[in-house]
Amino acid sequence: MNIIDFIPTEQLRPFIKTYRIIESEDELVNRVLPSTSLAIAFRCKGYVNYIKENRHEKLPVSTISGIRKSVRLINYAKDTATLIIQFKEAGAKAFFKEPLHELFEESVSLDNFIPQQKIAIIEELLVEAKTNNQKIAVIEQFLLSRLHNYKPDNLISAAITIIQSKKGIVKIKELADALFISQDAFEKRFRKTIGSSPKQFCYVVRIKSIIDHKQKNQNLIDLAIDAGYFDQPHFNKDFKLFTGQTPSEFFNFPSFW
Repeated sequence: MNIIDFIPTEQLRPFIKTYRIIESEDELVNRVLPSTSLAIAFRCKGYVNYIKENRHEKLPVSTISGIRKSVRLINYAKDTATLIIQFKEAGAKAFFKEPLHELFEESVSLDNFIPQQKIAIIEELLVEAKTNNQKIAVIEQFLLSRLHNYKPDNLISAAITIIQSKKGIVKIKELADALFISQDAFEKRFRKTIGSSPKQFCYVVRIKSIIDHKQKNQNLIDLAIDAGYFDQPHFNKDFKLFTGQTPSEFFNFPSFW
């Protein structure tokens, strides 16, 4: 598998983390861990299947995926190329006015949000593009055409900063109080902007932090306690939902991107 990341142009950098092109020379299964932001995938060639409960579900050529709390197994056929737009946490809201929280744990065809005729043009241009840089240029033109007069929600941005600084170990009521807003109003505003509830977002940040910051030979019980868990079974259950593996299996044989 060949994975190449591209940095967005300055105008799109406030909203986009990266563009990622994935190319597979042979058939393979990729373990995709949950993320804290939405993504759009354009299949440039080949076939991609989503493996669910031992069944293969063919993904559309153009797919938008919401925030997830569970692992996904993606099967890439031989000679497949996919371009993925990875948004920043609140970045997708600059391009879509629809309620993004309805995409939580879902991957749907992009034509649920954008007319199929427009998507077909993008798909055709991506197939015709000779180089990866040309593909990125097509995507950036598409994004710039979608970018509306969006004003960032500073309160939600502050909430994300706090959640990430505390590695997801946050009580939502206390967070809302610190931001001088009622919990109900905060949760509605958060879902609208981010695409998940604050609690769901904290869960993803919490497990991602465990994975990112685990020290070599660190005891798994200590790891669970440091992450705010009071018992090992609860930690193991959450971790397996997130990665598809037990903590021991995952850290001994990591296989994901």
